[in-house]
Amino acid sequence: MSITSRLAGLFKSQSELDLTSGSIPKSLFFLSFPIVITNLLQVGYNLADTFWLGRYSTEALAAISLGFPLVYLFISLGLGLTVAGSVLVAQHTGAEESDEAEYAASQTVTFTLLAGAVIGAIGFVFIEELLQVFGAEPVVLSLAVDYMEVISVGLPFLFGFTVFIALMRGAGDTITPMLVMLGTVVLNVALDPLLIFGVGPLPQLGVEGAAVATVISRGCAMAVGLWLMLRGSHGIQVHPRQMIPDLGYSKKLLRIGVPASVENTGRAISVNAVLVIVTLFSTSVVAAFGVGIRVFSMIFMPAIAIDRGVEAMTGQNIGAGREDRVVATNRFAAKTSFLLLSGLGVLTFVFAPSIIRVFDSTPAVVAEGATFLRWIAPTFGFVGILRAYSGGFRGAGKTLTAATIAVVLFGFIRLPIAYVASQGLIPFEIWFLGSRTPTGIWFAFAVSSVVAAVVAASWFELGKWRGAKLTEQSKEESADGTDQAVSARDGTADVDPDSNVSDD
Repeated sequence: MSITSRLAGLFKSQSELDLTSGSIPKSLFFLSFPIVITNLLQVGYNLADTFWLGRYSTEALAAISLGFPLVYLFISLGLGLTVAGSVLVAQHTGAEESDEAEYAASQTVTFTLLAGAVIGAIGFVFIEELLQVFGAEPVVLSLAVDYMEVISVGLPFLFGFTVFIALMRGAGDTITPMLVMLGTVVLNVALDPLLIFGVGPLPQLGVEGAAVATVISRGCAMAVGLWLMLRGSHGIQVHPRQMIPDLGYSKKLLRIGVPASVENTGRAISVNAVLVIVTLFSTSVVAAFGVGIRVFSMIFMPAIAIDRGVEAMTGQNIGAGREDRVVATNRFAAKTSFLLLSGLGVLTFVFAPSIIRVFDSTPAVVAEGATFLRWIAPTFGFVGILRAYSGGFRGAGKTLTAATIAVVLFGFIRLPIAYVASQGLIPFEIWFLGSRTPTGIWFAFAVSSVVAAVVAASWFELGKWRGAKLTEQSKEESADGTDQAVSARDGTADVDPDSNVSDD
């Protein structure tokens, strides 16, 4: 068998996958593996920026370290809508309701693009005030503002490609987004050095150049994604006449999506809040944190892929009435994710200095970045467990449960521990405790990851995810006659826009 044939065997198209029957390990693998590749390619955007800006100047690298958590925050605010669309598409697909799935997809695209435009506009106006919260040095702050202003303008493009990935995933197609991402990453990698350093007639834009490259690349990705969804030849199809904003359906999207936005926003706010504490230390610590977070994100790509795979499989199996497969899928995913990330944790621990040195060879940055990675590496497996069960909660429509775990455990455990343990506020000297050191921040990351995993696993095993089949019509709507007729491809489909969503 040739290498090409072996590689082709790692992928299965949507038509070859049945997520509601057959082998769970195989279904999860073929669904998640392209997501791993897609997410690694997506991280390539950030890694390319980090790589080239690290060679441009340490101040430029520190600037995008300030900007990265804010980008994450902006995207998280709108990400709930894409989660809602993905879950609805998955459950309708599992219930064999293709017209309803397409209407959900069309409305999700509309409201996600609107959200991107609104959030981007607000971000552009207030970006300097938001970044000033971090208290960075003036030079770094100025560069971060330049970077984030461009990103804010291009936020609808970032949102547009994100919703394309989510809707395709809900329908069971993860290969098409992977291929689109590959092309746009190649474009971004080519543009980065040209725009950052300036080549020929192109001016030297520095950090703005990295932002422009990202916006152009994501804009191209969004255009291709929308074109594919309008054609309907892959995954899910959207219809222009169904993309007219339906305020009634928006209630359903918001009911599912707002908690998912809270979950992701809670994670983002946690990172931003920790960054405020990080900026109490030197610029080298800020840069080390920025590099560490990017490495952190790259290492977690398999866990996030499994998370998204579980979300889609859970949604489709609940739509098909297969709760037994939901349990088996989530347990298998949690075990697999734990083992996989634990292995990556070992490698990260051993090679931590070399990993940091790839992005910034400054001795102080390498030393502190390696310390950060070595603190969190032993807890990677627990993050894998958390992500697996979080995907299950979302796929079941229990987005509020996933949100509660993220906000409470990261906001009320990680942040307080990070501040107290790093600022020498503990009135006794044990280990590093009692001293003012960034080690306290790294310690907080490790502790919160373990606690979050235990809580998520326990909550799932209590069965709190059951009873959220979004495709079932609520009795109240049937009684009130508020069913909404929608125009699908043949103009005959009926969709219930406000079916009951129960959340813990």
